[in-house]
Amino acid sequence: MSSEPIFEIKLTRRVGDRQIDLNAVTDASLTALVGPSGAGKTTTLNCIAGLLKPERGRIVVAGRVLFDSALKINLPPEKRRAGYIFQQGRLFPHMNVAANLAYGEKLHAAEERWITQGEVVEFLGIGHLLDRLPVTLSGGEARRVAIGRALLSAPKFLLMDEPLTSLDAARGEEILRVVERIRDELALPVLYVSHAMGEVERLTDSVIRLEA
Repeated sequence: MSSEPIFEIKLTRRVGDRQIDLNAVTDASLTALVGPSGAGKTTTLNCIAGLLKPERGRIVVAGRVLFDSALKINLPPEKRRAGYIFQQGRLFPHMNVAANLAYGEKLHAAEERWITQGEVVEFLGIGHLLDRLPVTLSGGEARRVAIGRALLSAPKFLLMDEPLTSLDAARGEEILRVVERIRDELALPVLYVSHAMGEVERLTDSVIRLEA
């Protein structure tokens, strides 16, 4: 455990006729964000990534202040250095796997990168997929490529929005093992959204709960 919080998330954000109020601090390298559908889990990730702006609050990840309404700090998304893995992967359909991975590398200068494409390919076991288009990939393969693209964007932390969505049990197990390796081997803070408590209990005992 770290001596200082890894995630400090205090925010208020209105979504339609509802309001999200979250106040959470955790020192775990992998923290789960859980709650029923519609509770605001994805909205919270988008606020952390800088894609949405909270009405007020403070967001700090690994000692870096990303947002502080009182201090008028609001880093743009590209300065926050979040690797975002969306529910459906969102690979570029016209690019093969190698090109999708290379796109992640282009998001930051070479001196900011801490992992190479070769290392990512080996880590995720996707070398045999490099010439393939996303439409030819299984759900699990596409999710691994999406994780690889996020890692190659030189992130300082990862946001994972229900990465097992639409996967069968076998493919879901593959992705869970990848997440465990990221947690154990890369020392990269992860905020992991899920509604499945079996996943959460396997990955971490640090849980932030959002109520409907």
